Amino acid sequence: MRSAARTVASTFGVITSLAGLEHGVGEILQGNVPPSGLMFESWPRSEVFEIMAGEPAMSVVPNLLASGILTVLISVAALIWSIAFLDRKGGSLVLVLLSFSLLLVGGGIAPPLMGLIAATAASRIRKPLRLWRASGTTRKPPLLARSRNILLAASVLGYLALLPGIPIACLFINIRDPAIVVYLALFSFASLLLAVVAALAHDSYHSGQVQDNKRLPA
Repeated sequence: MRSAARTVASTFGVITSLAGLEHGVGEILQGNVPPSGLMFESWPRSEVFEIMAGEPAMSVVPNLLASGILTVLISVAALIWSIAFLDRKGGSLVLVLLSFSLLLVGGGIAPPLMGLIAATAASRIRKPLRLWRASGTTRKPPLLARSRNILLAASVLGYLALLPGIPIACLFINIRDPAIVVYLALFSFASLLLAVVAALAHDSYHSGQVQDNKRLPA
């Protein structure tokens, strides 16, 4: 059975990587210049990203071109790792390191945070929690566990509505209230946290069922 925690971690590891890439491209396009400060905008002159406050980022690298190149390279590494190697020993720790690296070289603020949440889910792959494992003898899994796919889909759709949804919509309709960005971001993060908990509940419950079946007489 495929781990639900693996699915959540891999999905948002990929989203983290793509979001980091977007920041990196914006920084590369600004050229061989220093940033305005520790915090800066990845897309400062883009009407598309105006409602997103220019996509804020931070970097300890004193050159936007170098920051952008490093961000793209780390994002690609995180993408490959999230797809192919996340369930290996130490896989979650590597994603943590990649997420922190993205934060420090210009990968934005929200993408590294999503990467850390994904790494938290990855750290529990094949490590069931006792709280829900004890429920393995019940007839149905907990409602939270059964809702894992709905919560994951809601979080993904929330993020896609945020980016590229809002910037694209701004090309056709006049959206000026930045509060919509805040609301969508809060919704996406809240549903992601719930999806992680639901995935852990699912994996723990089914792990308990497997143990119960092994104890049954032949």
